[in-house]
Amino acid sequence: MTTTTHTTTYFTVMPSPVGPLTLLADDDALIGLHFHDDPASRPRPAWVEDRPRFREAAAQLDAYFAGRRQTFDVPLPPRGTAFRKLVWKALQAIPYGETATYGQIARAIGQPQASRAIGGANHHNPLAIIIPCHRVIGADGSMTGYGGGLARKRMLLDLEAGRQP
Repeated sequence: MTTTTHTTTYFTVMPSPVGPLTLLADDDALIGLHFHDDPASRPRPAWVEDRPRFREAAAQLDAYFAGRRQTFDVPLPPRGTAFRKLVWKALQAIPYGETATYGQIARAIGQPQASRAIGGANHHNPLAIIIPCHRVIGADGSMTGYGGGLARKRMLLDLEAGRQP
């Protein structure tokens, strides 16, 4: 006999300077932060809206957007492959207000030939902003793809540089 564990997915939508954000959690931790226009943020029938569950995450995001917070300390057990988790951990090491290239991230995780795979891991980042994939730029310093769009990426980088988004 197989036992299936059912985990409830909770959600809320919060306003932000870069547009509405959909936050997702399971019973234990924040598991998703998506831009509201991302298909992954569309509520599913089984999801339960629970704004109070996200009080701390929303407060930290509000402080970030107000320029009063540079790091996040909400529990984050992102779901992904071992490689993606390694990349996401490296992204969290990029200091606020700074950027890194795909190649720099690849070298930081000890896989200097993995620049393209770094891009794939960024694309699958389930916790935009909190895991700061917006801080990754092209080798020539150019803005490169961002799931939330290049305008949002620029806004986030401007915010972190102390410029008004």
